[in-house]
Amino acid sequence: MSRISANDVRKVAQLARLDLPEHTIETFTPQLEEIIDFVAQLEEIDTTDVVPTTRAVEVVNVCREDIVTNTDVREELLDLAPEREGDFFRVPKIMAD
Repeated sequence: MSRISANDVRKVAQLARLDLPEHTIETFTPQLEEIIDFVAQLEEIDTTDVVPTTRAVEVVNVCREDIVTNTDVREELLDLAPEREGDFFRVPKIMAD
């Protein structure tokens, strides 16, 4: 006898907010049973000496030192603007007076 019933599949679908058509319940019932059997197999594995991890491959964040440097490109950047007014970019007015 199966441990998973059609009602169990309906309940899981409801909890997952899935709208399963009734004709798919019979398909998913044995599949859910197989998934539970596979998890049971995994539970039998001895993992006492296995270090917990969140990734299969170690990821290391490589950072560089922040170095403050003075650049003298202000005039060059202002000259690239379509319009300039003194030391500022001139842009179209967007608000009425």
